[in-house]
Amino acid sequence: MEHHPHHPTEHHTHPHHEHQHHAHGHGQQAAGRDSGWSTAVRATLHCLTGCAAGEILGMVVGTALGLHTGATVALSVALAFVLGYALTMYGVRRAGLPLGAALKVALAADTVSILVMELIDNTVMVAVPGAMDAGLGRPLFWASLLFSLTVAFALTVPVNRWLISRGRGHAAAHAHH
Repeated sequence: MEHHPHHPTEHHTHPHHEHQHHAHGHGQQAAGRDSGWSTAVRATLHCLTGCAAGEILGMVVGTALGLHTGATVALSVALAFVLGYALTMYGVRRAGLPLGAALKVALAADTVSILVMELIDNTVMVAVPGAMDAGLGRPLFWASLLFSLTVAFALTVPVNRWLISRGRGHAAAHAHH
């Protein structure tokens, strides 16, 4: 096979070159074909941790208090945003960012991801017949909640991949970890 120095399928690795791409959120393909997806999965899992904690807490509290479906969903969404942002802020604060800067990073990193995840998650939860009225002791409630979080995760990964490939979303927080 004849060697062409600028053949498009060849990848020349140079540590400084890869670091530059990573720092600017570009060149995911240079690091490997699946790296964009694996980064998106990790970012979505990170987001899901805070979101799921808030979502579950909101659903449990709203259901236990017998709140109307709308109030339970509102509580779940609010707690998902608060806990999602708090998780990111915790990480970047540990890296030395002051509180105000950490909040800005969390807002930039997580807002779209949490919004998409919550929209999907709560839509699925409300759409499952009887799930919101099932009560905490019923398998339907917990199975629906688990299903809604799984669907939200699966549909948010491509969104996060798209954001990261453009240097947005979780890419904003990654620079501070």
